[in-house]
Amino acid sequence: MSMLELARRVKEAARELAGFTAEQKNNALASIAESLQNRKEEISKANREDLRRSEEEQLPPPLLKRLKFDEAKIAEAVEGIYSLIGLEDPVGKTLLATELDEGLELYRVTCPIGVIGVIFESRPDALVQISTLCLKSGNGVLLKGGSEARETNRLLAEVITAATKKAGLPANWLALLETRADVNEMLKMDGCIDLIIPRGSNDFVRYIMDHSRIPVLGHADGICHLYVAEDADPDMAVKIAVDSKTQYVAVCNALETLLVHEKIAPDFLPALKQALDAKQVELIGCPQTRAIIPAAPASEADWKTEYLDYRLSIRVVASLDEAIEHINRYGSGHTDSIVTRDREKAAKFMACVDSGNVFWNCSTRFSDGFRYGFGAEVGISTSKIHARGPVGLEGLVIYKYKLIGNGHLVEDYASRSRSFKHKKLMKNFAL
Repeated sequence: MSMLELARRVKEAARELAGFTAEQKNNALASIAESLQNRKEEISKANREDLRRSEEEQLPPPLLKRLKFDEAKIAEAVEGIYSLIGLEDPVGKTLLATELDEGLELYRVTCPIGVIGVIFESRPDALVQISTLCLKSGNGVLLKGGSEARETNRLLAEVITAATKKAGLPANWLALLETRADVNEMLKMDGCIDLIIPRGSNDFVRYIMDHSRIPVLGHADGICHLYVAEDADPDMAVKIAVDSKTQYVAVCNALETLLVHEKIAPDFLPALKQALDAKQVELIGCPQTRAIIPAAPASEADWKTEYLDYRLSIRVVASLDEAIEHINRYGSGHTDSIVTRDREKAAKFMACVDSGNVFWNCSTRFSDGFRYGFGAEVGISTSKIHARGPVGLEGLVIYKYKLIGNGHLVEDYASRSRSFKHKKLMKNFAL
């Protein structure tokens, strides 16, 4: 089957899926969860084969960690699906209701986007999260995972498709792509695909944007920052920095650059180093940092690097403004946090840092769809379109305007025999 024919089938299935009720979609999600649980040993076996091959191909340790999808990870995925079932259906929500004139009512109502193409990294759990989010939001999906996870992804796609078909969903709402050539073909299919979500580096996201007319919701690098202000609680700041960096290093919301005010640096940095030494974190610092603690010299490239490893770059700054300037210059618009006792400093930081997630006195690792209560996420958007930050169900729907009349004609308003009221209505759309 050609890529074009495959995409057309997904498009047809997506149009059918848009009319399914919340109950029908939730039943299909429950069927997926049950099937994943029943076939967990088979899935784990396929994943072990991917891990074995990837180790032979010398895949970097952080990517091997992402690739692992054992029974514990499957249990987490199943738990996430049941959490998703418990969420409100995002489709059919009334966002606006206006009486244009007597008997003429306008509603803005959420609806699925249509067909979503998602290109993601080596994490097989991402396939489960993405596909189930698309199902709940009524979208068809074309999935392209990393080749290192091919055996796991093939089996997961088979399990999910069979489970949803059994639950009465159209058979072709989901399709798995496996080659780079498939991706290049997908980028040309603006007649079938409504949105592309690439998860990867800035260069990769830019490539997708430059080679397609399809709207792109970009999930770029996670160059995340923590700024420790001069009035910060030192113990709190150490704990937040350690959690942000080491709780799980191979993820996009892990801390990559620490900014420290020059007044607190002499006391704070030694305490931080002691805590990070226990976690075997390699420190890379500016000259002022290296004058206080041992660290490798930082280059300009370090401020732009997403390590995804036990490495942390540190820069000492003279002010909040300098910290904000650094973040906006070198950051990727992902997640940035400040530790301070001063509410005004926090407010300025959160207003002026141009990122999808801005935090006060907490770890960068909180920027996550599950932790936000979204059930899961298809990615974290650093774009400034209809969705930003963790993209869950609300980011996978758009809206349409529904107008209900009773023989109303524009000519009556053009001739001024009738006039608009534009009165706000406090009710939901219903026929």
